[in-house]
Amino acid sequence: MLSEQIVERLNAVVGAQRVLLDSSDFQRFGVDRTTIWEPNPCAVVLPASIEEVQEVVRLANEWNLAIVPSGGRTGLSGGAVAKDGEIVVAMDRLNQVLDFNPLDRTVRLGAGVITANLQDFATEQGLFYPVDFASTGSSQIGGNIATNAGGINVIRYGMTRDWVMGLKVVNGAGDILELNKGLVKNNTGYDFRHLFIGSEGTLGLICEATIQLTRPPVDPNVLILGVNNFPAILDVLQTFSAQIDLNAFEFFSQAALDKVTAQMGHAKPFDTETPFYALLEFEGSTEAVMDKAMTLFEQTVEQGWVMDGVLSQSLSQAESLWKLREDISETLWHWQPYKNDISVRVSRMPDFLREVDELVASRYSDFEVVWYGHIGDGNLHLNILKPENLSSQDFVARCVPVSSEIGQLLAKYEGSVSAEHGVGLLKKDYLHYSRSPLELELMKQVKKAFDPNGILNPGKLFD
Repeated sequence: MLSEQIVERLNAVVGAQRVLLDSSDFQRFGVDRTTIWEPNPCAVVLPASIEEVQEVVRLANEWNLAIVPSGGRTGLSGGAVAKDGEIVVAMDRLNQVLDFNPLDRTVRLGAGVITANLQDFATEQGLFYPVDFASTGSSQIGGNIATNAGGINVIRYGMTRDWVMGLKVVNGAGDILELNKGLVKNNTGYDFRHLFIGSEGTLGLICEATIQLTRPPVDPNVLILGVNNFPAILDVLQTFSAQIDLNAFEFFSQAALDKVTAQMGHAKPFDTETPFYALLEFEGSTEAVMDKAMTLFEQTVEQGWVMDGVLSQSLSQAESLWKLREDISETLWHWQPYKNDISVRVSRMPDFLREVDELVASRYSDFEVVWYGHIGDGNLHLNILKPENLSSQDFVARCVPVSSEIGQLLAKYEGSVSAEHGVGLLKKDYLHYSRSPLELELMKQVKKAFDPNGILNPGKLFD
C-alpha cells in the first residue's frame, strides 16, 4: 500500500481521478495476456503528457518505487506484469496524433495510440503503415516499439524498428530525451533510439514516436496452398520468392486450421486436407505477375509439394483467406496455450523443426501441439494446448523444462528464444541460449546508464 503522502503527490501530478487504487483496476492494468502471474501493483497512474510521466518517474526515484510501463497489455511474455507492488504507468491518455508531414510521409503521435488507429490514419492520407499482427485493435504504438513488434508483413516491410524515425522518452533518471528527430540520415554517434526499441520498458518510458509511412500495396492477392510436408513449404517459398516480390509468406498446420474454422466459423479454403498450409500475399499489379503466380503454382503441384490451392478473386476474399491465419492466435487462447515464439534462419528451419518435432513428440505425447508462424522470416510459433483435466500450474510445470531443451536446440541452430514477443518474465531464464555472457553483462551496464536506480520494469529481461 502506498502512503497517503505518495498518493497525494501522484494526485498532484496527474489528478486524483487518474490515480487508480481499486483491485479491479489492478486486475485490468497489472497483467498482459500471459496468465501465469497474479497482478499486484500498488497503484495505476494515467499521465496525459510527457511532463507528467517525467514527474511520476522522478517521484518514483525519490521514494524508491518501481514502475511498470503499460500499453495495450497484449504482450505474451509477461513484460507488462506488475506483480511486486510496482506503480503501473499506463499510456492510454497519450493517444493523440500530434503532427503529420505529407512530404516526409511521417506522423508524430503519442505512445498510447492504438495500432489500428495509426493504420486507419495512414489510409486516410493515402498511405500505409505496414506493421500488422493479430492484436492491432488493442495494442498501442508505445508497446509495439518497446517490444519491436513484427507480424505478418516482415518479409517485405521489416519490424517496427524499421519504421521508427524518432522517439521522445523519459529515462529511468527522469530525463526527457528526444532521439533522432525524424531524420533519415543522422550519422552523429550512438543512435539511442534503437536501444529503446525492443528494450521492454527497462531503459525508459516511450511517450511519443515519429513513424514513417509508405505507399499502400497495389492489388494485394492472397494464395493459400495445401502442402505435403514441412520441408516442402521451404521449397514453395524459394520458388515463389525467386520470381515474385512477396508481401507475406505464412504457414499453419491442419490442427490450426481445424481450430480456427470450428471456433470462428470461417470456411476452409478447399476440401483437400494437408498437413500444412502456406499463405502468400503479393501485389497483382499486372497481368504478367498474375500469370507468373499461376505458373509457379502449377510447378509446385508438378513437383509434388502442393496438393491443392486457392487464389483470391477479390479484396473481400483476400481478407477472408487472411482470417484463417490471423485468427489462430485468438482462437488458441481458449486452450490456454504454452507458447514458444522462436526463430532460426530460414535455411535451417527444416532440420530444426524435425528435431523440435521429435522432442515435442517424446515430451508431450499426451498434449495437442499446434504450429503456425511467419515462415518467410524464420519465425515459428509452437503452441502446446492445455488439457482440460490439468490445472494451469501443473501444465506450466510440465512445459517449462522442455523450454530449456528447445533453448539448447536454438543455441545449436544459432536461433532466438524470442523472435517477436520479447523476453519479459517468461523468457529471461532462457536468454542465455541466444545471448553470450558478455552481451548480457553489457546489457546490464546499459540499463544502469539509463536507469541508475533500477526502478524501471525490474525483473524483466534479466534480474
